[in-house]
Amino acid sequence: MKKKSTKFNGLYVFTGKRFDDKRGFLREIFKEKILNKKLKFTIVSSSKKNVLRGLHYQNNKPQDKFITVIKGRILDVVVDIRKNSKTYGKHFKIELSEFNSKILFVPKGFAHGFLGLEKENIVVYSLSEYRNKKGEKSLLWNDEKLKIKWGIKKPIISSKDKNAELFKNI
Repeated sequence: MKKKSTKFNGLYVFTGKRFDDKRGFLREIFKEKILNKKLKFTIVSSSKKNVLRGLHYQNNKPQDKFITVIKGRILDVVVDIRKNSKTYGKHFKIELSEFNSKILFVPKGFAHGFLGLEKENIVVYSLSEYRNKKGEKSLLWNDEKLKIKWGIKKPIISSKDKNAELFKNI
């Protein structure tokens, strides 16, 4: 497993090893000694093509996130919402897929979202904190201040995400 830094403090891209043969494949997803973080629980989400989830964060008990795709392909986007950060208000995006074996580690203090690019997209998240429904927040995915190019004008989104906050209000 390889670890690569980004221009965002604490945000890393990992590439897991993948072993293919005539039966299928075996893929590394997590090695504690490389990440050196405690992850408390893991969830799986399934999204159809053009489903956009996010940009989500928790203001009470923020979470580190370790994200990968086990089927399909997504455009994964994070926004730095750490007020004292050099990259505050900037975003980072990366394509994660079952084939490129990329894994994104998102530290506390980022809003996170993704867009499904295939017919079926299965995403696995491991998180450092449990879900805290009262602390869940959503940042507007198409806020002009963030200048995120999602490659889609009318994604399929939840009512929570349609009514999300503007960056200037968080």
